[in-house]
Amino acid sequence: MTDSPTKILVLGLGNPLVTDDSVGLRVAARLEPLLADRPEVEVSEDYWGGLRLMERMVGFDRAIVIDAICTGAPPGTIHHLTPDAIPTQRSSSSHDVNLPTALALGRTAGLPLPRDEHILLVGIEAEDILSFSEQCTPAVEAAIAPAVEEVLQMVARFADLEA
Repeated sequence: MTDSPTKILVLGLGNPLVTDDSVGLRVAARLEPLLADRPEVEVSEDYWGGLRLMERMVGFDRAIVIDAICTGAPPGTIHHLTPDAIPTQRSSSSHDVNLPTALALGRTAGLPLPRDEHILLVGIEAEDILSFSEQCTPAVEAAIAPAVEEVLQMVARFADLEA
């Protein structure tokens, strides 16, 4: 058991103007009250930015990043990926391609970032993150609640690993 609790960052990414691309923000918003009694866990919604993503991870032992992705799988598919397992063939607008790059740059700069195996991407396959719409497509909307449950299980698993 460690002397201090593992600091866990749960970070939702997305563009609030593009609904299918806002699923990370929406999952994080639902998680905030559910994890409010866990002082070692910080839940944050954050508009995407490669440098901001890296900076937000500084000082955390583990990180769960929630984002919309486009891999060609059916919309609403939930992916669990580590930075070294993020598919390379995707829409050029997809954000998470910057996760490995941001981490590599941050480590080169000597920033205290979590190890790759301690960073998980929960990717929700979007219908079309390039178009504006007033609501998520039904398949993407249906994936939000299961993603919340999966993140809660990951946080619990992280805590069990430290016990």
